[in-house]
Amino acid sequence: MPTTNSWLLTGARLATMQTGNAYGLIDKGCLAVDNNQITWIGDSSDLPAHLAERETIDLEGRLVTPALIDCHTHIVFGGNRAREFEMRLEGASYEEVARAGGGIVSTVTATRAATEQSLLADALNRVDRLIGEGVSTIEIKSGYGLDHETELNMLRVARAIADARPIRVKTSFLGAHAVPAEFAGQADAYIDDVCIPTLETAHREGLVDAVDGFCEGIAFAPAQIERVFVKAKELGLPVKLHAEQLSNLGGTRLAARHDALSADHIEYANEDDVAAMAQSGTTAVLLPGAFYTLRETQLPPLEALRQQGVGIALATDCNPGSSPLSSLLLTMNMACTLFRMTPEEALRGVTVHAARALGLQDCGILAEGKRADLAVWDVEHPAELAYRIGFNPLYQRLFGGV
Repeated sequence: MPTTNSWLLTGARLATMQTGNAYGLIDKGCLAVDNNQITWIGDSSDLPAHLAERETIDLEGRLVTPALIDCHTHIVFGGNRAREFEMRLEGASYEEVARAGGGIVSTVTATRAATEQSLLADALNRVDRLIGEGVSTIEIKSGYGLDHETELNMLRVARAIADARPIRVKTSFLGAHAVPAEFAGQADAYIDDVCIPTLETAHREGLVDAVDGFCEGIAFAPAQIERVFVKAKELGLPVKLHAEQLSNLGGTRLAARHDALSADHIEYANEDDVAAMAQSGTTAVLLPGAFYTLRETQLPPLEALRQQGVGIALATDCNPGSSPLSSLLLTMNMACTLFRMTPEEALRGVTVHAARALGLQDCGILAEGKRADLAVWDVEHPAELAYRIGFNPLYQRLFGGV
């Protein structure tokens, strides 16, 4: 790999993910990097003479894609929920587990008891698995504190991950994730007394990049989420939403009305919901890990999303309960096998559309002016990335050209 700030990749099959042909593929591609940016990309026959003089890395026919992006994770948490996994297999539903004091609330107890140091150490183990699969960017949510100090601690840990590893982190404040036990039956009071004041503090401390919520019968109603979104707008923060995972409460349309970056899960979204997303430019983030773990049967409205031209992103939803998944490659395979997405849609879902779901414009495709976040793979064709199960063909990840 390169030893200078200006270098050239040759002998590469480039899946640029630009429009035109499948995968934006360039069979005999070259790619020039200066500092941390792509400064030239194209067919080897068109390579300018002056670029051929710089340090060259011959990839010997390997595939290069944009580095992968995991745009929805809950990767900072305490404890685990293996026992609840057993309970579901014994017949309990996700909602029944949650109403019995399990689910998100059980992770809240463990996260509140953990130190920032232990939260960071545990999260880094999971982050390292993603880095090892060519991931350059992850989104990390709070939402397992549900009190002022633990929510802030989670966001501080998320920021610390970017200092401890060569990875880009975007944070989302998810204070409206569940009603904690001490506010049982008082969701509005929790929003007023804890969620919104904590969001204001997190914003003042520079800890939050976006605001999320869980709009569901076991969490918060649309009107309650909207109050959080109004505060986010006052603070100049973009919003996103867990919507229509277990039922249809109108969360997707709420997200669209607030020009949300993304609406996530959306298994129960209907054609009107999808039309609203298309109108607002909201990206759909599908989470096959949760669908698989919860053994759901309600498929997301994939055909409607395609017909309406809504961008479809994919993510691990890495969390201790409904998606204990830390493999974005496996996520791609699940999206193809469970949701019937094509391998190209899956790869676009963890590059182009994942970047858009985070509001990022400098990554997700291979093009001049974009960050040199690259993944080099020991495969012949991009479809192999979604085709294989439990197999990691990563040869090299480059982060900002390094």
